[in-house]
Amino acid sequence: MSFFISDALAVGETVAAGAAAVEGPGWQGLAFPLGILFFFYILFIRPQQKKGKEQKKMIGALTKGAEVVTNGGMLGRVVSLDDNFVQLDVGNNMIVQIQRQAVQNLMPKGTFKVQSKRLNNS
Repeated sequence: MSFFISDALAVGETVAAGAAAVEGPGWQGLAFPLGILFFFYILFIRPQQKKGKEQKKMIGALTKGAEVVTNGGMLGRVVSLDDNFVQLDVGNNMIVQIQRQAVQNLMPKGTFKVQSKRLNNS
């Protein structure tokens, strides 16, 4: 039995000596996780923030007569608007009231007219 105990002590002493020589990871241990965070920020977070700012700017610039597409895909012309809601003429003098944040895209002038003609000729 003493033969096994002396081996265990010898292994324990070499491990303790090796542990004393090893230092903490320092700044090199943080480089990889910080690199991953930077990578995700550049690829995902920054473009999303940029798109949100552009969307807010577009919604703030809505005016009467602007042609828009909603999140649901409805094309219409802005008839009136207030702080929270927009009234859209979607064709045949049908007025739909939607939330201002539901406006997805601002369309070029004339898009609504062309689409209305296309539907009336069909």
